[in-house]
Amino acid sequence: MVGTALLGDTIAVNQPDLLAVSEAIEALLAANNHRGMNDVRASLTPGYLLRAAQAIHACSGRVYILTGFPVAKTFETDGPAGAMALYRLCQRLQKDPVILSEPDVTAALSRQCRCHALSPGTHKQAQQAAAALYKTDPPALVISIECPGAAADGHYYNMAGEDISKRCIRAEPYLDQANCSTIAIGDGGNEVGMGNVAQSLTGLDIRPAESVCSELIVADVSNWAAYALCALTDWLDDRTMSAIVDIQSDLEHLVRNGAVDGVTGASTATEDGFPEHAAENVMQAIHAILLQGKTQ
Repeated sequence: MVGTALLGDTIAVNQPDLLAVSEAIEALLAANNHRGMNDVRASLTPGYLLRAAQAIHACSGRVYILTGFPVAKTFETDGPAGAMALYRLCQRLQKDPVILSEPDVTAALSRQCRCHALSPGTHKQAQQAAAALYKTDPPALVISIECPGAAADGHYYNMAGEDISKRCIRAEPYLDQANCSTIAIGDGGNEVGMGNVAQSLTGLDIRPAESVCSELIVADVSNWAAYALCALTDWLDDRTMSAIVDIQSDLEHLVRNGAVDGVTGASTATEDGFPEHAAENVMQAIHAILLQGKTQ
């Protein structure tokens, strides 16, 4: 399991080595070029994973984690599992995390995480809801992972080009109204924050999202980026790669509560059509990069 693999290793890294470590992990996360994300990665300023990790470490107070991508009549495993890992990371670092998502997702996560359910509605309604929430509990950091982002026409589309607007929460106001750093994670180009790489999305067969963020992280699977962000943040904090999460158990929990693989549509503890335990293999490789960092 990933948790076992990441326990007990202490790393000493000089500051100049950090960018190289971050870039190596960024390349690994998009190595399959799934949905063209490795091509998109080339348009980002290297070190975005490091900068996001530093933002998490530096913030103090409430961290909102937005997630949930509708598929069929339910939600997909990719996104909520990563949100759970990020939630635990924030708890370890003594932040105050809250997951924001649509009711089916928050119902699935409410026993493990503090959640706040958001309802689909108009953009104006979402703006009003975000303003009311932030007036009472303003964020120190906002993270979006695998949230649908509105295209140029204001509608939300899946990878097949189908309009899924009626089922989507509108996450953009929660980033736009945040008086703090915002991090977005995506793997297809139709997620919140992808406006940061708008030009590089023109060659993809999608209806790209237009919203922007402070730091965008791309990967073959959004969950993998969240796991990597957790590993790097923990490592930067104390140079120890601590246990992140039992990835497979979290996926199985989500499936028991209605989630499906976002690509196959099957009720399996997998992510975006990749084989079972694929995320654990990625994390083993990230573990190796972090180990190598001490000698760079």
